[in-house]
Amino acid sequence: MVTRLTGGLLRAALVVLMIATPSMLLPAGGSGTPEIVALVALAAGLFTAVEYTSLSPSLVEFRDAQPFNRIRFVTTAAAVFLLSLMIRDAAGEASTITALVVALATPLGHALDIPYSPVRLVMLTLPEGTPAVLADQVRTGAALSYLISLGSLVTFAAMLRFRGWPMRSGNFNVWINLPTFDPTAGPDVIWRLRRDGQFNLVLGFLLPFVIPALMALGGPVFGPLNLSNPHTLIWTLTGWAFLPASLLMRGVALQRVADMIGAQRERATAREAGLLPA
Repeated sequence: MVTRLTGGLLRAALVVLMIATPSMLLPAGGSGTPEIVALVALAAGLFTAVEYTSLSPSLVEFRDAQPFNRIRFVTTAAAVFLLSLMIRDAAGEASTITALVVALATPLGHALDIPYSPVRLVMLTLPEGTPAVLADQVRTGAALSYLISLGSLVTFAAMLRFRGWPMRSGNFNVWINLPTFDPTAGPDVIWRLRRDGQFNLVLGFLLPFVIPALMALGGPVFGPLNLSNPHTLIWTLTGWAFLPASLLMRGVALQRVADMIGAQRERATAREAGLLPA
């Protein structure tokens, strides 16, 4: 109980720190920005503390299947931190580390800004007359966040391949790690897990291309996003890159769970047939 409580409070503090990072690194924003950030950070921290200190979560998936959520958090926090440093450099508060981030990320932005790439599609959503400085920030930030999101997928794939996730982290409890999935409802649980996994994989693959298209279509109706606001730019690019990556990871994880349940059924059937020792 003490370990669960300590871990939940530590995770809540890290979530609050991640959300507050842009406000701490960037110059003071517009009226009300610090208050809004503080409110969102406290709400997210409270939610995280409740989910990780309770006996069974209500929404957070794979809570006890480390390091699934840790990979997602660390890579998202890294993207927020690096994007904040990049914008801090453009805001006139340059330092050695901000200059290094910009020097490394700028060539990356130009390298990934090729026809039909996700970065090029993001650039096409910018309205006419966008200042060149802002366009460069969007290009560099999009490439940086997209590359980090790909890094999260590579890391998770390595955990699957070399550590046999999730069984190496202990016993896997479907009811604890998939609180929103009801195994007693609907058709066969393996079929549903594989269906949901495939849906997440397809959606995660398409979202980097679909989100810019939706932004372009919604611009004339709702108005373009104000990417000149540093906070809007950071969280828009982070969400654009990491929502698809998170869905891809979830899709692979659900397929993995389905395979584990299928293998367990086969072993049980073999025992009943006397092919394996009881």
